Amino acid sequence: MIPRLHERTHSPHDSLAEALGRPVSPDEGLTEYTVVAHWPGLDYFTLDDEQKIWTSVQWAEHLEDPYLEHPFAASPDDDRRAILHLDVRLHPDDRDLTGPEWAEAAHRLARAAGIEIPGKEHGCRWIAVQAQSGRIDLIANLIHLDGAWHAPPADILRRLADEARRIEQDLHLIPVRTGPTARPAIRPAPTASAQLASVLTQLADEQVGPLATVRGLVEHTAHRIARQPGAASTDTAHRLELIARRLHAIQKDLDSTAARLVQTMVAAVPPAARHTAHRSP
Repeated sequence: MIPRLHERTHSPHDSLAEALGRPVSPDEGLTEYTVVAHWPGLDYFTLDDEQKIWTSVQWAEHLEDPYLEHPFAASPDDDRRAILHLDVRLHPDDRDLTGPEWAEAAHRLARAAGIEIPGKEHGCRWIAVQAQSGRIDLIANLIHLDGAWHAPPADILRRLADEARRIEQDLHLIPVRTGPTARPAIRPAPTASAQLASVLTQLADEQVGPLATVRGLVEHTAHRIARQPGAASTDTAHRLELIARRLHAIQKDLDSTAARLVQTMVAAVPPAARHTAHRSP
């Protein structure tokens, strides 16, 4: 199992669309076979006489509601990107997991990520989506029901990786390959090119880069404007979505340019001289 943490965003719509592998829709109902797990407090939002199946748009709005209920909630550094998205993928040769197995894995990963605390029903809203083969996505809003901001653990990736190893063992899955076949990290010399590559990488960073922050604000504004009545609002929201896509394209261009700089530096480093043993005659 390979966990991957996405950049935090202002809206769950894109995260849910990526988890589903298709756009969210007001007409497509997601059953318990797709939303395989969720935060325990969700039971208070569904009465016995209410519909049991929500559309993908309704699930996205449910995750987005804390923004509307607590418009001033933010992290200690005034970050409003509250949507956390992580996905975990199985080895291509792994067997298909059953629904209960996916649900168990989802709850364990949610606890490892800190978005589910046992016994606390009024914490983060989160759902686990199993819509694509060999993959499960967890999407959460870091704003608690009382408006408090939930800070994920600083070592969240290590915790997820450790829990993934335990799940592999418990469910008899194929473990991630480690050892001498693992690809070693390349550490380029601190040259001027390396420094420039580092600057470009920081600009393109999907987690804390300045372009990611701007793009998130644009996306959030587009979703809010799209809810306003009138054709003018729809047109404005569409323009903002195009701007966000251009910003994302710029991030990718910067990231690929930084990667080319690193490859150029690595290619310029002469290979280490090979020490061979000589047989004595």
